[in-house]
Amino acid sequence: FEELKTFGSIFGFLFNSKELKSLGDNDLRRCCTNFVNKFTHGKSANVDLDDFVSELKVLQMTLPNTFMSADQIFEFVRDADCYLNVSIAYRILLTVPVTVASAERSFSKFKLLKNYLRSTMSQERLNGLAMCCIEKNMLDSIDLDTLIDDFASKNARKSRFT
Repeated sequence: FEELKTFGSIFGFLFNSKELKSLGDNDLRRCCTNFVNKFTHGKSANVDLDDFVSELKVLQMTLPNTFMSADQIFEFVRDADCYLNVSIAYRILLTVPVTVASAERSFSKFKLLKNYLRSTMSQERLNGLAMCCIEKNMLDSIDLDTLIDDFASKNARKSRFT
């Protein structure tokens, strides 16, 4: 939830038309400054602050009075083809959540595993299987034949001594 609060503090004014239209000039400049500071690396800026503020002021006046979500506003901006900085801001906004979805997928996959296998195995084995699912890329790079041969040789020695 902390990440969501941080995300809202940076992008909150772009979430929908109600949020965008409710901002006064000072609040709009403050939000834009925060946004530009977060996405400026070195001397190159993706979004020009003064142009961004100006474009958003015009957008506030030209947006329809109906409620519009971020993706609908992006479509409106893209169709108008005159809000370069606003378009960049909305592309960043609509792309960022995709990058944090992998962590949520890991928890979702773990929940599925745990529900299905809860009664049939120990917690240690369940955690191991969850790690295998989460770290699938690393698991794919392991040579399974060598691993199986090593496991079989250890079990063969164990059975001779008993």
